[in-house]
Amino acid sequence: MGRRSFTVEEANRMIPAVEGALDEIDKKKVEIGRYSEKLQILDALWGEKVTQPKNPDHGEFRRHRDLVSAAIKDVDRLIRRRILGLGLRFPPGGLEHGLIDFPTTFEGRWVFLCWQRGEDEVRFWHEIDGGYAGRQEIAAEHVIAMGRENSSEIPDDSIFDG
Repeated sequence: MGRRSFTVEEANRMIPAVEGALDEIDKKKVEIGRYSEKLQILDALWGEKVTQPKNPDHGEFRRHRDLVSAAIKDVDRLIRRRILGLGLRFPPGGLEHGLIDFPTTFEGRWVFLCWQRGEDEVRFWHEIDGGYAGRQEIAAEHVIAMGRENSSEIPDDSIFDG
């Protein structure tokens, strides 16, 4: 499977869409928290008995459980379509910390443009195995070269999975 190599300009143009997706994911996470809190209250009141159909709060339990499940599926769908589906990736801890990697090529190898939520543009990059700690500032020569050349290496798809 071919991988897309983003230029710095392309990555910067995508930031508003990525921010929008992260905002929607945050809203869903709030919903999950709200419904989960209600499930915890029902569990504190009834324990395992709330799962029994004859329990007076069983209907409410099922409704909140179904709402949590639906919201989790929505988050998964948002991630798959609006982040991963664009060829982007979350590095380890990326969803929690608002980190997105844009695959790109530089000097004949795959690297990642690295963006963190709140930054108005992509300003850093790192080696495939460098992670956040290995971020380096993007210099003018990087902007000119990144994503504009083919990589001689065939990337292992696992590097894009986060």
